[in-house]
Amino acid sequence: MSHFVDFVIRHGEALVFVYVFADQIGVPLPAVPALLAMGALAAVGKLNFALALVLSVVASLLADTIWYTLGRTRGSRVLRLLCKISLEPDSCVRRTEEIFLRYGVRSLVIAKFIPGLSTVAPPLAGMVGVGLPRFAVYSALAALLWAGTWGGLGYLAGDALQRVTVESGRLGTRLVTLVATAVVIYIVVKWVQRRRFLRSLRIARVSQEELKHDLDAGTAVFVVDLRSELDVAAFPFAIPGALRIAAEELERRHQDIPRDRDVIVYCS
Repeated sequence: MSHFVDFVIRHGEALVFVYVFADQIGVPLPAVPALLAMGALAAVGKLNFALALVLSVVASLLADTIWYTLGRTRGSRVLRLLCKISLEPDSCVRRTEEIFLRYGVRSLVIAKFIPGLSTVAPPLAGMVGVGLPRFAVYSALAALLWAGTWGGLGYLAGDALQRVTVESGRLGTRLVTLVATAVVIYIVVKWVQRRRFLRSLRIARVSQEELKHDLDAGTAVFVVDLRSELDVAAFPFAIPGALRIAAEELERRHQDIPRDRDVIVYCS
C-alpha cells in the first residue's frame, strides 16, 4: 500500500486530471474526495495546487464539451443513455431540466455542485441551442468554482493533516484505504438504490407495442404526456390523443384526467 501512496503523490496532478474527467464524463466515481486530497497534498508541499486546479478545469471542460456536442447532435437519446449509466436516480434529469428552465445556461454553475446533475446539464445546453463559446465560458467558470472550492477546503485542512501525519506515519496508508473503501461503498449503495428504483418502475410499466395495440383496438385508455418543455423541444412528437401536462402542473390540473379508465403516463 505504501508504494501506491508514493505513486499517488508522485503523479498527483495527472491523477487529478484523470479522476475529474472520469467523474464528469459519467463514470460513477465521486470527484470530491480527490479534490479535497488535491488541496491537502498541496498544503503540505506534495502537489502543485495551481497546476492541479488548471488540469481539473481542463478535464471538466473537455468532458462537458463532449456531452454538449452529443446533446446537440443526438438530442434526447443522450439523456436516455445518461439514465442507463448514471448511479443517481433518473429524477436527476427532471431536476436538471427544471433548473435549466429557471436559470438558463447559468444553471451549469449550480449543477456542478449537485451529484448527477453536472453530467446532464451540458447535453441539455446543446439540445436547446446554447452557443459553444457561451457554453465554454460558463462551463469553465463552473469548473473553476467547483474544483477551487473543494480543493481550497482540502488546502485549509492541509496543516492539520500534516500535524497528524507527523504523529502517525501510517496515516497516509490509512487515509487512502479509507477513501477507497468509501468510494466502493458509495458505488454499491447507489447501484442498489437504482436497481430498486427500476424494479419498481417495471411493475407498472407497459411496452410501446402494448399501448399501440390498445389504442388501435379502441381500448378505453387515457394517455398523459408529462414531458418537460425541453424534452418536447428536443423531440417534438407525441402519442396521438395524449393530454400534455407538465409534471409541475400535475397537481393543479389533475381534474383534467378522467377516473373512469386506465391512465398511462410517459415522460421521455
